[in-house]
Amino acid sequence: MPWFQGNSVQLAKYSLQLLMRNLSASKTVLPVLTLFTKDPCPLCDEAKEILEPYKNRFILQEVDITLPENSAWYERYKFDIPVFHLNGQFLMMHRVDIPKLEKQLQKLEQQGAGSWRTTS
Repeated sequence: MPWFQGNSVQLAKYSLQLLMRNLSASKTVLPVLTLFTKDPCPLCDEAKEILEPYKNRFILQEVDITLPENSAWYERYKFDIPVFHLNGQFLMMHRVDIPKLEKQLQKLEQQGAGSWRTTS
């Protein structure tokens, strides 16, 4: 098993918990955009500013790769932050790719009625 696979499962479980919490709170479940970061990270700060207009379309979850419990993510991404996963799947790194993000969000929104968005 690759060294990162266990952490991917753990991250996916955590993302699912966030999704379920959001569902019970608002009846609308948004996808989880995970930002792997550290302090300081000027590129991460810039990325968050770029993402600001999209913040109503996802839940931003930040993972500080320098914390001891995130050491596997540190080993994987220490030279690549910011790194983004969408619903536990790798999406992009180094800079925000708006066309790629938009495409994936639209894909999730189109699947939406039955899988990630509910109506009351």
